Amino acid sequence: MTVDHPRDLLSTSSSLTLVGATRVLEAALAQARSMRQQFCIAVTDPSGEPIVTVRMDGAPRISAGIALNKAYTVCGFGGMPTESWNTILERDQSLARGIVHTNRLVVFGGGVGVRIAGALVGAIGVSG
Repeated sequence: MTVDHPRDLLSTSSSLTLVGATRVLEAALAQARSMRQQFCIAVTDPSGEPIVTVRMDGAPRISAGIALNKAYTVCGFGGMPTESWNTILERDQSLARGIVHTNRLVVFGGGVGVRIAGALVGAIGVSG
């Protein structure tokens, strides 16, 4: 196969670095402390793979996996916040009955995308 323009065959994407993910995590921790709440927090790359995760002292252990799945859900749907699912599922009952069986899908609030210059570079999920 001859390729005239190799760039046409490659996609480019940007991802949070560890430094970037840590800044997102630090902001979430500061917010949690100001609310006097204990959360599990997961920051992922744009494919939903974890970069940093934390379980604050006193946060429910089960919430760690839920936080990661919230971020994963956001990434799987192009950055759509998990809280948006409520409205979508209310309008489409057949979707509501079927999609909720999708592994790792979370259909309630707590997951949002992280964007830089409009590009989805990761996501954060918070649970607890």
